[in-house]
Amino acid sequence: MNFKSRYENIKNLAKYELSIIEKKMIERINTREPLNTLLKGFLTSPSKRIRSVLAILYSKALEEDLSDEQLEFLSVVELVHNASLIHDDIIDESKLRRGHKTISAEFDNKLAVISGDYILAISMEKLALLGNTQLLENFSKTIKQMCLGEINQNFDRFKIGTIEDYIEKTKNKTAYLFETALTGCIMLSKTYHNIEVISQLATNIGVAFQIRDDISNMTSSDNSKPIKNDIKEGIYNAPVILGDKSDNYHSGIEKTKTLLNNYVQSAKEQIQQLPDNKFKTALYEFLELLKDV
Repeated sequence: MNFKSRYENIKNLAKYELSIIEKKMIERINTREPLNTLLKGFLTSPSKRIRSVLAILYSKALEEDLSDEQLEFLSVVELVHNASLIHDDIIDESKLRRGHKTISAEFDNKLAVISGDYILAISMEKLALLGNTQLLENFSKTIKQMCLGEINQNFDRFKIGTIEDYIEKTKNKTAYLFETALTGCIMLSKTYHNIEVISQLATNIGVAFQIRDDISNMTSSDNSKPIKNDIKEGIYNAPVILGDKSDNYHSGIEKTKTLLNNYVQSAKEQIQQLPDNKFKTALYEFLELLKDV
């Protein structure tokens, strides 16, 4: 089976919770047509929902059912992620997202920017209504780091940095939202858990996920980004950094796969303490899936 079909099997274990999250994602969307329908369709279109899936699987691996508050929080995570995608499509001048025209292609960049900001505003409103100041503070820091990651990447275009620079950028752009999803969900649990361990696990998964994506960009097209699109845009990720800065990136890709495997292995070690059940097994299977690139 390919990545998509194998991941769908894992995702199905969170199917019930995801259906509630998707309803919560669009319940406050209320703007003028045709934008209103387009935004709701975009937010509920088929998507991996990886951050929510991992948070759900981890909670259920702890033998805990998710509360309405936790599902509301995960709807905020999904809204923030989708707002960032709208903004990414503007930056990348993308015409398609999930098989449909992007907001910027359907209307224009100005309305797309405002639409992304509108979704962010709704997510902050929903988060504030949860009444947990620590969650609000953590999420605000995460959004700030996501923005800094994009800003720094823009200034560093066509520059080959260090692998440490790359990991820092990867944490900012991707991993911290994974961390926020898992730690925030667990913080709303009625039971005490070691947040620091969960934070490290989520960060490792987030970094691994982005490394896999960067390898894929060098080796295959996902129908939304042309192969080696990052290099053409002057974004030099791990395969270039580890490839001795040459035009032959084969050695860099192999070294990047080793880096990916290191993060996956660390994450595996961090879920060993979970009770043995199908949700823990699904987390292991997801980590194995990340190595399939």
